[in-house]
Amino acid sequence: MVKNTQTPTMPNGYAPWLADLKTRIQGAQSGAALAVNRELVQLYWHIGHEILTQQQAQGWGAKVVKQLAQDLKRAFPELKGFSRANLMHMRAFADAWPDLNQDAIVQQAVGQLPWGHNLALLSKIKDTEQRLAYATQAIEHGWSRNVLVHHIESNLLTRQGAATTNFKVSLPEATSELAQQTLKDPYIFDFLSLGAESKERDIERALTQHISQFLLELGAGFAFVGKQVHLEVAGDDFYIDLLFYHLKLRCYIVIELKAGAFKPEHTGQLNFYLSAVDSQVKTDADAPTIGLLLCKTRNKVVAEYALRDNSKPIGIAEYQLAQSLPADLEDQLPSIERIERELGLNND
Repeated sequence: MVKNTQTPTMPNGYAPWLADLKTRIQGAQSGAALAVNRELVQLYWHIGHEILTQQQAQGWGAKVVKQLAQDLKRAFPELKGFSRANLMHMRAFADAWPDLNQDAIVQQAVGQLPWGHNLALLSKIKDTEQRLAYATQAIEHGWSRNVLVHHIESNLLTRQGAATTNFKVSLPEATSELAQQTLKDPYIFDFLSLGAESKERDIERALTQHISQFLLELGAGFAFVGKQVHLEVAGDDFYIDLLFYHLKLRCYIVIELKAGAFKPEHTGQLNFYLSAVDSQVKTDADAPTIGLLLCKTRNKVVAEYALRDNSKPIGIAEYQLAQSLPADLEDQLPSIERIERELGLNND
């Protein structure tokens, strides 16, 4: 039996439309433009826009996309990206950004992201403004696709800048907003999967053993200095839980962990540590040291009262371990027992 290899009958207008798309792809290919991400994204947007336009104008159905995929792969066998699934992604991309060619802001963000980043934005975010906000941050901070997905899934933009602070009255106006946006609430330490009753030292130890994930959650600009950093004041010994330096703020950041609820007296202890660091560690080139209290729970009103008359810059935020996540997400995480075995933790 002879297999029929003839191309199925396509609607009127398909042949010249296909020829035009081939010409455009050939032009990009001949100029080596497909090696440049911006040009590739522009090409994909154009193909997606053309599919949308023709389907709406001519009433073409999904069969055209399947045939187009076959024709483009036959015409450009050395090029990847012309599968039916990816053509549908291009269509969705053009539908999501109808003004990509005219909107400079969208071009600056979306147009500069790799195609994989754009697919992540399309599949995980429905709101256009939120999609653009994550795209802008991805460009600004150079996020990989995996980092972008992590921040989307952890709702970074809703947490960013949400910590309770006194920065408006304790820091210069030029830096207070940047400092506010540097902190989050809550911080999500789902990579630890520690028990709900874990002690502060257990959490601290696990965070430093997972320093890459911890720095990712803290955000851009944090550099780890040390844990249980020793300070001697008038012959007495004190130890800071975690000490960081922020490269944009140009200051040290003291992080204190509290396994329970926030209490007003916590700010007094942190205030003491900030004074000690400013006196013994900070140089004239550094900005005033900032404190961050991470508590299991926090009453926002109590926290605001505790900071109201405090002259040292302090932020207060909650943190979440795996048990604090929704049940459907907890099921996807490693068991507490396995993580504790890997870290050698001992909750005695």
